[in-house]
Amino acid sequence: MDWSFLDVGRVRARIAAAEADADEKARYEQTVLRALEETENALVRYQHARAETAHLQHAAEAEAGNHGADLACLRFEGGLVDFLDVVDAERARLNAQDQLAQSQVRTASELVSVYRALGGRLARPVARSSRGCG
Repeated sequence: MDWSFLDVGRVRARIAAAEADADEKARYEQTVLRALEETENALVRYQHARAETAHLQHAAEAEAGNHGADLACLRFEGGLVDFLDVVDAERARLNAQDQLAQSQVRTASELVSVYRALGGRLARPVARSSRGCG
């Protein structure tokens, strides 16, 4: 027969150990859930950034395909439009290219966020010695 239930100190120690295990398990589960949430959020942001980049890529290609700046320049040389029209057409082309470049940077940044959310770390560059071999 086991009379350990009469040893109150041992019973309290077992209860405290069980509660500590439960607390540790709860912290672990919370950490896992937080990591999953961060990963999901990073993936959603990356997906949105890719969609935006694709949309802006099509817009930039359409702007380039219209040859608006080239046509405006030819019209200016022919005396049909003011130079302001040439500048506006060139500004529209450059604006489309700028928006595309910014979107590509955001997409790359969001991909890094996905990598980091999955536990990846960025490698640090190895310091090179200033001394020669000999």
